[in-house]
Amino acid sequence: MLSIFFKEVNAFFTSLIGYIVIGVFLAVMGLVMFVFPDSSILNYNYATLEQLFDNAPRIFLFLIPAVTMRSFAEEQQNGTIELLVTKPLTDLQIILGKYFASLLLVAFALLPTVLYYYTVYQLGSPKGNLDSGAILGSYIGLFLLAGSFAAVGLFASSLSVNQIVAFILATFLCFLLHWGFDFFSRLPVFAGRGEAVVQMFGIDYHYASISRGVIDTRDVAYFLSLISFFIMMTVVSLERRKW
Repeated sequence: MLSIFFKEVNAFFTSLIGYIVIGVFLAVMGLVMFVFPDSSILNYNYATLEQLFDNAPRIFLFLIPAVTMRSFAEEQQNGTIELLVTKPLTDLQIILGKYFASLLLVAFALLPTVLYYYTVYQLGSPKGNLDSGAILGSYIGLFLLAGSFAAVGLFASSLSVNQIVAFILATFLCFLLHWGFDFFSRLPVFAGRGEAVVQMFGIDYHYASISRGVIDTRDVAYFLSLISFFIMMTVVSLERRKW
């Protein structure tokens, strides 16, 4: 698994993929937090990082599928998937190697945002007037959300030899899992008698819960279950070649 992990990390940072992903994420978040007047923290009367955690999922909705779309689609398109599976590795080890490499890239993108926390911390009146517990919870929730998107992206990449198709499919699935259940819960059929239950199936419900600063084991279990489900689905998808 480590050989696949280092291979993928090397592929990210010896090409422009890793630098573009990190650069685009930080540039967009910087514009949202400090430049655009409707969301700039400089126009707020209190210190907050809500703009970061509210907008990061929307950016990840496109960036993470763009990272993962090549994982298996490119291997299948170039015919290197057969070479890959001849190595003494199980399908699960190959998938986990690619999965953790994608997570590492996300971690590198999130790490510089600590500077945003420091900036807002210094701008607070009095200095340090921030809910650090809620911010830590939001970071954990955001990383779990990114992990879920990465698992979905790997699954989508395993379904197609076309990277564009894999990107579109992953984006659609991530959107559906994050916001779709909230929209479904507003349908008249669920009004007043199942609305909350439907919302609990969506990522946004659990992400918002963790972002309040309380790490509930039910929310963590939801994310880990979702990640495990799509990783197992990716294993099944790769098994198709043996059928």
